[in-house]
Amino acid sequence: MLLLEVVAAMMAVSAVVPALLFALNLRRYRLPKFGARSNARVAVLIPARDEERNIRATLESVLASREVELEVFVLDDDSADRTVNIVLDVAGRDSRVKLLQSSRLPKGWNGKQYACWQLAQATDAATMLFLDADVHVEPWAIARSAAALRNRKVKLISGFPAPVATGAFGKMLLELRQYLLLTFLPFGRMQKTTKPAYAAGSGQFMLVDREAYFAAGGHEAIRQTRQDGVMLPRLFRESGFRTDLVDLTTLAEAQMFRSRSIGLVQASGEGLGMEEHIVPFTMVLLLGQVLPVFVACWWLLKGVSMIAAGSTIEDPTGLAMVSLLLMMALIASYVPRLIAAKRFKQSMVSAMLHPLEMLLMLMVQWLAFARTAMGRPVTWRAREYPGQV
Repeated sequence: MLLLEVVAAMMAVSAVVPALLFALNLRRYRLPKFGARSNARVAVLIPARDEERNIRATLESVLASREVELEVFVLDDDSADRTVNIVLDVAGRDSRVKLLQSSRLPKGWNGKQYACWQLAQATDAATMLFLDADVHVEPWAIARSAAALRNRKVKLISGFPAPVATGAFGKMLLELRQYLLLTFLPFGRMQKTTKPAYAAGSGQFMLVDREAYFAAGGHEAIRQTRQDGVMLPRLFRESGFRTDLVDLTTLAEAQMFRSRSIGLVQASGEGLGMEEHIVPFTMVLLLGQVLPVFVACWWLLKGVSMIAAGSTIEDPTGLAMVSLLLMMALIASYVPRLIAAKRFKQSMVSAMLHPLEMLLMLMVQWLAFARTAMGRPVTWRAREYPGQV
């Protein structure tokens, strides 16, 4: 019984502490507010490689933006489909759109980071938005995010577009991003300090101050990574610049097909799969999010079988303590996930399968970590990179 009490206590702590942080963070993770209109223009920078399924809708959504002066640069990264033709067609009807061609990918660079670095040098706009080619924005998304950049006095604003994914596996795991963010990142510390440890963001939507971007080294300083969502905010913070996060759930959505959904999950966890994080986070997630429901079911069945057999309870205090701790762990692991599902317009069925979601996510992260540890190359968009995170 003593061992059960210790295990139940560990599960309760591992579930309750993140649940409390979730409750505190939920008040800070908000939609960007409207601000006074600014004359400063925003350069929307879109790296594109084989994006014929998305690029037209993305450009049309950006061009429909309100209360913001825009210029849009699309860099074609050696596409083998109709991406170039589609961009040229849109550019022919709207002079704000310009098509650039990428130079040959240098050795030691990740394709997306090199594309973003070239795009940043193509404009002198004071504010730049790095936007993935599969992200569709609502008319007020850019203006409100730019206002937040000014009003919060930060140099980088990022957010997670709502995922529109094909394939239940990828969609289910992608829906965990905001939940994990809110349960493990102390937003108060993130917003008040520039410590790199609190860096977080999404490479799908990253709005930056131009001067700060180049002062920090930009994408050139993170040329090898696939985790620009974490590494670019970390780079800004290392240079003394504050960064922040906004809720883009109703302001942007990412149209991700099955292969890209799985790839994004493998490349992210937004820092979870990094060497220094993966072991402690795995332990906390297993104890606080995965095991409570299974142990609680086992404990309930054990209790029912004891009652049916007419067994005598030798340690009623220990029994009550274990039951209480398991109930605390179960409630603390499920309630925040259900709240997150409602807040971020996610599937309640997926939320009810929360322990399985977390277990699958951990498996994906460990597989990705193992590939990196073994030095196995990563294939992404028909390019092969050395094993890396």
